Amino acid sequence: MTILYWTVGMMSGTSMDGIDLKAIKTDGQEVFEMSEGLMVPYTDQFRDKLRSILGYAEKTPEVLEIEKDLTLLHAEAFSQYLKIRNIPHKEVGLIGFHGHTILHQPPSRFSNPRTWQIGDGELLSQITQTKVVYNMRENDLKHDGEGAPLVPLYQQALAKKAEKPIAIINIGGISNVTWLGEKKEILAFDMGPGNALLDDWVKKNCDKNYDKDGLISAKGCIHSGIIETFEAHPYFKQKAPKSLDRQDFTLDSVRGLSLEDGAATLAEMTAIAIKKGISSFPTLPHTYIVTGGGRLNNFLMKRLSFHLKPSTVKTTEKVGWDGDFIEAEAFAFLAVRSLKKLPLTMPTTTGVSKAVSGGMISTG
Repeated sequence: MTILYWTVGMMSGTSMDGIDLKAIKTDGQEVFEMSEGLMVPYTDQFRDKLRSILGYAEKTPEVLEIEKDLTLLHAEAFSQYLKIRNIPHKEVGLIGFHGHTILHQPPSRFSNPRTWQIGDGELLSQITQTKVVYNMRENDLKHDGEGAPLVPLYQQALAKKAEKPIAIINIGGISNVTWLGEKKEILAFDMGPGNALLDDWVKKNCDKNYDKDGLISAKGCIHSGIIETFEAHPYFKQKAPKSLDRQDFTLDSVRGLSLEDGAATLAEMTAIAIKKGISSFPTLPHTYIVTGGGRLNNFLMKRLSFHLKPSTVKTTEKVGWDGDFIEAEAFAFLAVRSLKKLPLTMPTTTGVSKAVSGGMISTG
């Protein structure tokens, strides 16, 4: 009989809003129990620090200092999470530590591919006195994979009983999708910009960090000429599986627009990128389940429903999933799979040459 213990997944996503934590009990194939999640926000000052090193390729003193700060914040968040959720430390056997991606250069578009998630797994293990699995993307790259997305095998487990085909769309900083077929087929890839550009635009042009409920976007006009140019981006012609870096799309195309028009146009870009991505699916899904922060943007959800009809578009809440913490859950799930040397990625999720495991393990 398999002994199950709490595994805490910790995710710092491309939106850079903070650290998501969620504890699950799993054998790496099924999930048997979950605790409630927790989001520990970054301060504006630390968020600016993180943003300042996006795209760095070398371990400069600045990067190493911010990596240490990031790790200490994760250790503090872990302690806070156990206390708030009333989970005894002795019942936690493992942490799945994603770190924060500052550079992603996949083999589909770079001759010297690299993916870099800062975060010191050894230090985190020492401070928390807990076994840590980290650096879960690198082995995929070593086997000719994109290194992203990593969540699909967890989403497949989560949707085990759902009627297929379906597609699960995560709208975080970047949008990615997992398509699941009737015969256990799986296909996954990054679709395009998610919330990152819209968040950056709102933060740059007013005193808010994001477009809450899509209220700003709803007041604007979509600039069709900008959308037409966006649709011609070479990424959309690239065959899946494929992946993106946060820096691959910029705000250049909407400069000079009003706050509201820029927001509406950027939200439409997210919807259009998703619409263009569905041409890669073997068959069209009858249902799209939307997770991540983008599901809370009512304007974006309306545009998605328009572009994806006649298929149904639902948020995770409609199917009983926790849309705020699926990625944190996934990295807990993947940490257990890593310990058991089970695959984290497949040829149809990252383009890896064969199904491979991954991750480094620190016992403190």
